[in-house]
Amino acid sequence: MNGLRSARSAPVFDLPGWSQARLQQVEQALSRWVGTDAPAGLGEAMRYAVLDGGKRLRPLLVLAARDAVAAADGGVRQVPLDDAALRAACAVELIHAYSLVHDDMPCMDNDVLRRGKPTVHVQFGEARALLAGDALQALAFELLTPEGQAVPAAVQAALCRLLGRAAGSAGMAGGQAIDLASVGLALDEDQLRQMHRLKTGALLQGSVMMGAACGRADAAALAGLQAYGAALGLAFQVVDDILDVTADSATLGKTAGKDAAHEKPTYVSLLGLEGARAHAQELLHDAHAALDATGLPERGALAALADMVVNRSH
Repeated sequence: MNGLRSARSAPVFDLPGWSQARLQQVEQALSRWVGTDAPAGLGEAMRYAVLDGGKRLRPLLVLAARDAVAAADGGVRQVPLDDAALRAACAVELIHAYSLVHDDMPCMDNDVLRRGKPTVHVQFGEARALLAGDALQALAFELLTPEGQAVPAAVQAALCRLLGRAAGSAGMAGGQAIDLASVGLALDEDQLRQMHRLKTGALLQGSVMMGAACGRADAAALAGLQAYGAALGLAFQVVDDILDVTADSATLGKTAGKDAAHEKPTYVSLLGLEGARAHAQELLHDAHAALDATGLPERGALAALADMVVNRSH
């Protein structure tokens, strides 16, 4: 698999250079939009959950997919679609943040460390953490539906549908339900794949498709982006399972070893450590092949993000 990757003739993409300006744009927008007018300390909890932490992978996937399809804008970047992509990038991060707030609560995973700091319910109490998660979820859809002509109505509708499906019972929430019901059970690989396709993969894949919805792409390109998102989403979880047993809490910014402690099925428990690492490389190859199938000329950022996901150390 490594030979297949090393044989590629494409120039190395400058991911840090590409990411820097986009991450700054996302951080500024999140700081501007999140919690500034929420009452009774709710805004403080919302901002604590979202700002100053996290890899921002999902926003970067939105913006990378927007770049990939923007070439069909007619030679001139359409500002309303770039604004839509920024709003989508922030919205998907808000959904991700709300899911972490709720997942960390005592009724779920009962975790005390997230992004290198105390979890929201530890810092603010369970009731305010629950409300902060609720408010972040609602704000995500508010961002996608601004007043006026800032974002075309058809794009607003497409983005809301994609995000709602990725976050709901057919996506993240459904996967979390399977996860909670699977503690202590021996899942086979198909069952484990389905759980993580929903719990983790759906929102990552949804991020890619939300970026694609902020531009023009033919059916073949959309199918390739869909397959890329599916492979990337699963690869992310496989690597997460690997890091849970190979990295410490300080490196991860969250509690290491908790999957084994909670008797949760993982790719490492099913395939072994080396088997899981090999599977991550197979999924990386699948992601690159899917990108190649899109025929989109500006896909370097998406390719580099896939490499980053599989080769990351935290």
